[in-house]
Amino acid sequence: MPKAIAATAVTAALTLAVTAATGAGAAEKWDMPVAYPATNFHTENAVAFAKCVGEKSNGSLEIVVHPNGSLFSGSDIKRAVQTGQAPIGERVLSAHENENRLFGIDAIPFLATSYEASDKLWNAAQGPIKDALAKQKLTYLYSVPWPPQGLYTKKDINSAADLKGLKFRAYNAATSRLAELVGMIPVQIEAAELSQALATGVAEAMITSGSTGVDSKVWESVDHFYDVSAWLPRNVVFANADAMAGLDEASRGALSACAEEARSRGTARSQELATEYLKTLAEHGMKVSPPGEQLKADLEGFGATMTQDFIAAAGEPGKAIIDAYRGQ
Repeated sequence: MPKAIAATAVTAALTLAVTAATGAGAAEKWDMPVAYPATNFHTENAVAFAKCVGEKSNGSLEIVVHPNGSLFSGSDIKRAVQTGQAPIGERVLSAHENENRLFGIDAIPFLATSYEASDKLWNAAQGPIKDALAKQKLTYLYSVPWPPQGLYTKKDINSAADLKGLKFRAYNAATSRLAELVGMIPVQIEAAELSQALATGVAEAMITSGSTGVDSKVWESVDHFYDVSAWLPRNVVFANADAMAGLDEASRGALSACAEEARSRGTARSQELATEYLKTLAEHGMKVSPPGEQLKADLEGFGATMTQDFIAAAGEPGKAIIDAYRGQ
């Protein structure tokens, strides 16, 4: 089935599901672009969020989820919401660190490497990030972390030296910087393009979650996964501030209440799936293992450098977040 037809069919199915739950005659309809497949847990969480909004608003607001970059590509989603082309959307916020260094706080390697640490870091950063988004006419609704990021390669890696020269999939400033520090070649690739990039050799290695690995069936192109738990980046759901202000009180209340449910539900699902994803990779023939001592030490050293880089670039606001996180 052609991609455009398949995307339309999936979107139609999601629209039908949400419409059936909310009932016909919704006063307002919001399209919600997301970058990941319909089967990805973030997308499933967004669909549940949309259903919740329809129910809690008594049908006055209908949200239609468009998966897999079918409405806007991942790199275009945030801009689409800012400019009002879409009233709501989801994006991995660290991909926009070039706009504001604080957006990359959750992608600093080896700063926060567990769900507990990720929550502490986000608690420290959430206020300033909400303010930064508000200045861009975006209203923060909720965020959900990906499972810890691991290293995928086509060969055994015992130290950072073994990674030099490899074409490394990047999806934000942090992954590009890490590639440069290690001596790899960063190649910007969105999730929807990942399978093809690996199959054609455009990318030879990457750091991403088990979720993205399973979604993309990476075992068809790579055969090693090192569970380095590098960081837990977050997908953030935000709304256009003007569109939000134009809603009735019931709809705004529904968005806020359902956002809290989505945050809790999505985080729990991420934790639940983290181990399952690694099992799935192993079941498809991949070698899943922790990093060796030298590789772990090398990567942690790069992480320390990047933490200092972040503080230097983000200034006092960035330092305040790191200090608050470390003081918890």
